[in-house]
Amino acid sequence: MSKFFGSVDEVTRRLADAGYLPSLDIATAVFLAGHLGKPLLIEGPAGVGKTELAKAVATATKSDLVRLQCYEGIDEARALYEWNHAKQLLRITATDNENWDSTRDHVFTEEFLLARPLLAAIRNPNPTVLLIDELDKADVELEGMLLEVLGDYQVSIPELGTITAVRKPFVLVTSNANRDLSEALKRRCLYLHIDYPTAELERAIVRMKVPELDEAMAESLVTVVGALRELPLRKSPSIAETIDWARTLATLGARNVTGAIVRSTLGVLLKYQSDHRIAIERLGLSGADGKDAAK
Repeated sequence: MSKFFGSVDEVTRRLADAGYLPSLDIATAVFLAGHLGKPLLIEGPAGVGKTELAKAVATATKSDLVRLQCYEGIDEARALYEWNHAKQLLRITATDNENWDSTRDHVFTEEFLLARPLLAAIRNPNPTVLLIDELDKADVELEGMLLEVLGDYQVSIPELGTITAVRKPFVLVTSNANRDLSEALKRRCLYLHIDYPTAELERAIVRMKVPELDEAMAESLVTVVGALRELPLRKSPSIAETIDWARTLATLGARNVTGAIVRSTLGVLLKYQSDHRIAIERLGLSGADGKDAAK
């Protein structure tokens, strides 16, 4: 694996240049993953920046980003590789005078191999960031397939043998922790938990992403978002939704975060009607007056 970063401070600086403000814990974990040659398993609630971290690492290091988006039912043919059966059948039909042993040697070759994200990352000679996203959504069987890739940076194909990485990718595995991942997978990885950022860090993120919003507005906005996250909501606002809300307020030309503004734009932050009802009741937004909601 390429040692992309020379120090923790360099990680912080280069990720910030790529538009991602990491905490010290995040910067340290990224630095160690690169230098120890270990995959980095990142867990935390949805919307705290796990996927964005992988994108930022790829941008900061000028690496190719290969993403495996996990979902229920994903299998080897979608994650590792599969054979081009239609092309194989055409080859078999064209060589019907040959015996099977000879034909098999012809159809199970590189020409007929379709590389999926894991194999594509292993075979890429360029600097590569491999993102295995939302692994907890996939079936447990996929974790078994991943062990060889995460442990040895290789893929075994029965018909061709073992393909070992020419250049080890920087691997990040994300999970929303909706189910426990296997101990075997965790042993192969470094671990990082990302939670919602501190108010100070989130203000800095908002100011970086929406510079037209002044410091006072950013502080009020983050205060309201923090208050919403304390409520028993079905889905708390993510960092991405905080940024969307900041852009919304800037677009509207809002100068204060009033109760009326919060209520009229609540759909940017909360995506369930039940959460709207809770927020309106708990934050005293039912009157939708001009009262400053950040106080």
